[in-house]
Amino acid sequence: MAPVQAQPMANPVATFAGLDKITGRITRFDVYIDETVLFGALELTPRACYDRPSSDTLQRTSAFLEVDQRSLDGTTERIFTGWMFADSPALNAVDHAVYDVWLIECKTSTNVPPPDQR
Repeated sequence: MAPVQAQPMANPVATFAGLDKITGRITRFDVYIDETVLFGALELTPRACYDRPSSDTLQRTSAFLEVDQRSLDGTTERIFTGWMFADSPALNAVDHAVYDVWLIECKTSTNVPPPDQR
């Protein structure tokens, strides 16, 4: 008999870490699903964030993310669309000369107010 796999659980908040390669500074930030935030010149929009119980052998935490690069003239260009995995940050990474961004965790809540309450 095959082991039973738990269904992934959707979460309303994704936690990311971002590295500015020029300053060496790492910033940790929470983002609501479908909210767009600016990290340096990157606009990050998580579309889904799933986690699984720690007993699960599959990738436990994953997020579907869209990343646009904002240029000085205000235009944007999509540089990443895809799944990011907290257990394997290098597996599907955002490729940018100045900034690295990776998924830390999915959460059910955060102390950051939702976009509609700011």
